[in-house]
Amino acid sequence: MISKKAMTPLETNTARIQAFYRDHRRMPSYSEIMSLAGFKSKNAAFKLVRKLLELRVVAKDATGRLIPKRLDTAIPVLGVVEAGWPSPAEEELLDTMTLDEYLIRNKEATYLLKVKGESMIDAGILPGDQVLAERGIEPKDGDIVIAEVDGKWTMKYFRKRGSRIVLVPGNKQFKPIIPKEELRIAAVVKAVIRKY
Repeated sequence: MISKKAMTPLETNTARIQAFYRDHRRMPSYSEIMSLAGFKSKNAAFKLVRKLLELRVVAKDATGRLIPKRLDTAIPVLGVVEAGWPSPAEEELLDTMTLDEYLIRNKEATYLLKVKGESMIDAGILPGDQVLAERGIEPKDGDIVIAEVDGKWTMKYFRKRGSRIVLVPGNKQFKPIIPKEELRIAAVVKAVIRKY
């Protein structure tokens, strides 16, 4: 059995800021941080933010506003599960990791898109899924990309056929797309996220 240690004041305040961010989809102001942490002065809120900046939990954008950098809590990695024949398994704490650490290489270049349509179902990407896409990567043959083709956006496999680029669906009911005038690869899909 894994014992839970008491949270430090810093961890507690970070968790409160995380909850605020999840609920409001924005970072709290200094006044709101003061209220969340139960501080009596804004100076204490500034000190907390300075510590979070040092720990790279938050960052500041070009205008000086706080932005989340690493607000995901670490999740325990308990072991391996057999997806074939059942086998005996014991719960063992192997490590902890955040989803950011696992999924995101370059946070500033990464964004989420909600999937609409069925052209990638054979790739395991279903309507309603979220895909994590990263800008600034040179696509390789076989990568799934987010592309603007002749003024319309799509997600398809990136395929090179000689000197020509073809965007191939992951569903045989759809036809490959060959750009007539313009093709711009905006990002490469790095992960699919699905809630059950």
